[in-house]
Amino acid sequence: MENKRRKFMKLTSIGAVGLMGGNIWSAEADLSLQNSKSLNPGISSFNMSGFAAPKIDEVRIGFIGLGMRGPGAVKRMSLIEGVSIKGLCDLREKSVLKSKELLKDTKHEPDLYYGSAYAWKEMVDRDDIDLIYIATPWDWHTPMAVYAMEAGKHVAVEVPAAKTIDEAWELVETSERTQKHCMMLENCCYDFFELLTLNMARQNYFGDIIHGEGAYIHNLLDLNFDKENGYQNMWRLEENATRNGNLYPTHGLGPVCQIMNINRGDQMDYLNSLSSADFDMQQRAKNRAKTDPFFSDYANKNFRGNMNTTLIKTKKGRSIMVQHDVSSPRPYSRIHIISGTKAFAQKWPTPGKIAVNDIWLTDKEMSGVEDKYTPEIVKKVGKLAKKIGGHGGMDFIMDWRLIDCLRNGLPLDQDVYDAALWSAIAPLSEYSVANRSNSVDVPDFTRGNWKTNDPVDIGLKGAGNTSVNYK
Repeated sequence: MENKRRKFMKLTSIGAVGLMGGNIWSAEADLSLQNSKSLNPGISSFNMSGFAAPKIDEVRIGFIGLGMRGPGAVKRMSLIEGVSIKGLCDLREKSVLKSKELLKDTKHEPDLYYGSAYAWKEMVDRDDIDLIYIATPWDWHTPMAVYAMEAGKHVAVEVPAAKTIDEAWELVETSERTQKHCMMLENCCYDFFELLTLNMARQNYFGDIIHGEGAYIHNLLDLNFDKENGYQNMWRLEENATRNGNLYPTHGLGPVCQIMNINRGDQMDYLNSLSSADFDMQQRAKNRAKTDPFFSDYANKNFRGNMNTTLIKTKKGRSIMVQHDVSSPRPYSRIHIISGTKAFAQKWPTPGKIAVNDIWLTDKEMSGVEDKYTPEIVKKVGKLAKKIGGHGGMDFIMDWRLIDCLRNGLPLDQDVYDAALWSAIAPLSEYSVANRSNSVDVPDFTRGNWKTNDPVDIGLKGAGNTSVNYK
């Protein structure tokens, strides 16, 4: 226990720097990583890809972070059979009490933790919790996940799971050593069209996959500057004011990686990243500073460029484009594009559609494709997920699938290597942007196991028996 405590203090001291507004990573500082462990990591101590932990009949959960994302997860999990919510934790008492109110008239009677930046540690140290669900600001993701795994808990952590390459490796090494799951909660992998195209790819509908695209284009300019209803302590504004790259790559990237079997048959090789100038954020800070001294420091910061475009080449010659823009006045889009030798798929900003031989399918043909290729998981809980909600239902599918796999002792759809790799695109893109968009080698977090790891299986063999208490 004492070793774990010492390790925790080391980790949280790093997290505290980020929460105080410091930038704990820079392109210059990470330069040495290109010739160190990040690219020459040695041999994996245990391969977590395809790892199946022992069955857990009742998954006992502790939640950390009850701001924007946490309460929805608490409510969704409370509806799933075989779940017991044991603890709720947030820095703010009112947030904890609000989430507790969501559990009124349910069987769940969680203990409450709040009032200290480290209140969560007391909850994690309990012996009657199996899964820690983390929905805090980004700086805390890795320290909390690592501490939880060291304490014998599986981890589900919001995106991104890590902010630096060293943090990504720490997640991998801890998961391998403890043999505890570390799943990043990439909900977009469970959206309906993304699941459809994944199942189609598994059945060779697209032929060989040539190229994929994903994005996170979401105008958050007003929210980032909102002191009352925005992010706690303006943490996301701070991220945009101190880092320049693709800071949030995983929503568009995750589904493409699963379709391309990244970490499971193919691997990223290198990337190039380019950011536009900032045409909005600093000017907004200057304008706000004229009437509110709080924004004076931000008026002098060099904000990240509006649009970042990152290009990735895989070991097998595929290409991926990932974009990030949270400050331009344009419609929301995640750009899910799959281009193969036989067919093409696209969603965002238009509804999902398929083309064969460069001709779009008719509505009738599209209905036939959906009837044939809609995966089992959507047939099982898709309609229910849309009723319960959470980004149109994909959040519920993700949570239900996580619990169903843990209860049946099955591998998770996303493992620690996915969490590390997809998150690592952010710091790698920063390095490339800072170096005139020069190419950057991408670490192989599987340490070569990608060559033999099995692809993600989204079928329900041995699973699908977890019910939902929803009327």
